[in-house]
Amino acid sequence: MDLGLKGVAFLTLAFVSTISSVHPITGDRHWRRYNRKGISSLGNDDPVTNLPGQPSVDFRHYAGYVTVNEKNGRALFYWFYEAMSNPDEKPLVLWLNGGPGCSSVGYGATQEIGPFIVDTGGRGIKFNNFSWNKEANMLFLESPIGVGFSYSNTSTDYDNLGDEFTANDAYSFLHNWFLKFPSYRTRTFYIAGESYAGKYVPELAELIYDNNKDPSLHIELKGILTIACLVDVLKFSCQQLGNPETYDAEDWRGMTDYAWSHAVVSDETHKIISESCDFKSNDTWSNEDCSQAVDEVLKQYKKIDIYSLYTPVCIGDSAGSNTKSILQVMMKRTSNMMPRILGGFDPCLDDYAKAFYNRLDVQKALHVSDGYHLRNWSICNQKIFDDWSDSKPSVLPIYKKLIAAGVRIWVYSGDTDGRVPVLSTRYSISALGLPITKAWRPWYHDKQVSGWFQEYKGLTFATFRGAGHAVPCFKPSSSLAFFSAFLLGESPSSSR
Repeated sequence: MDLGLKGVAFLTLAFVSTISSVHPITGDRHWRRYNRKGISSLGNDDPVTNLPGQPSVDFRHYAGYVTVNEKNGRALFYWFYEAMSNPDEKPLVLWLNGGPGCSSVGYGATQEIGPFIVDTGGRGIKFNNFSWNKEANMLFLESPIGVGFSYSNTSTDYDNLGDEFTANDAYSFLHNWFLKFPSYRTRTFYIAGESYAGKYVPELAELIYDNNKDPSLHIELKGILTIACLVDVLKFSCQQLGNPETYDAEDWRGMTDYAWSHAVVSDETHKIISESCDFKSNDTWSNEDCSQAVDEVLKQYKKIDIYSLYTPVCIGDSAGSNTKSILQVMMKRTSNMMPRILGGFDPCLDDYAKAFYNRLDVQKALHVSDGYHLRNWSICNQKIFDDWSDSKPSVLPIYKKLIAAGVRIWVYSGDTDGRVPVLSTRYSISALGLPITKAWRPWYHDKQVSGWFQEYKGLTFATFRGAGHAVPCFKPSSSLAFFSAFLLGESPSSSR
């Protein structure tokens, strides 16, 4: 069964090849030379053995490219860490960051849940005592093309970026990644992510679910008949989402209500929004009162870190000194899409990641450079933000479809995030109308209240007390405990 070929047969993208010697996104003139090996390499070419400054560890890790479209020369960059102990017995977890346009390697892998966290100034990396590969084999993907080290040889591919394009490439990536690592094809498989991955994750999950009905496209997921997943013959697993974008209308309402309830804007501004904004309408921004009031919310958030209301900003950081107009950088007024705001938790970690990944020795160790020609890596790609052409206004229909199929979904929310605040998530979950199976109650870690949670039929929602957008940055120990409970199929601890 040739899953590698059949797994991409459904992709009907037909683009005219306009290959250039200059990378269409990064402007790199040498990219074609050193990516040829990345496109064709399998298995043993990908171990990372000489990562500069790496702490001594007992587990293996791999990095490199997986081709997702041979004709157009599209390849996605990944970094995979085996579990710290008993990797053959532990599940596989795919982690996705959002943006759209931000790197899962720069954020998830080296700021949040990977074993190596970027150190001060980008001079090196340090060991993360709360890495999620203590509990699972962790796979981080830079997606879509144009993010991080991922690329296409065909410039017109970049004109078609959007939700569907990204899901199709991620699906193709999985099939072809399993050719590199065939022993993982039969593992319990999970998808996790945060922020705009609140759309990526369920969209990819739906694609896997739909295509699993075709035996030739089936991704075999062994051992998923556990309490954690409650999945039957459909052979699919769970998904976990952090501070996810879910339903644009409710995300907007939650964002503005949260800003008012946390004293970011005045009573008067909130009153105007309440009276003049219909976020479910396509004509929302034609109402001048609504538009100006929402701009006032965004204006106030420019003065602090919208992703973490109560922590300092990095002085001199691009997010704090950006002189572009709020409308240009943050949002697209042509639709009800949520604000496109660059970055994540600061202060300064983004700058450290940029310094680290733009080192020749690091790029050579990760198999993205020949060691002589530097690739231009950025943690978020502004052009993708600006040109994103396809975004589902709501993934709630996908939630309903997957829940009906037996896929159990966990959603968590840091309660000091203003970007996709807890109110947005609560409003979206409420719109699902799911029956409550276990009432709202606190959950504990290290004898302290870590947050609150409620269980619905097919979905668990939990908060992290005092955490911003990128929860593991703020609560590394409790987020690892929460992740462990998720994998075990147990509720978060409800006793001190």
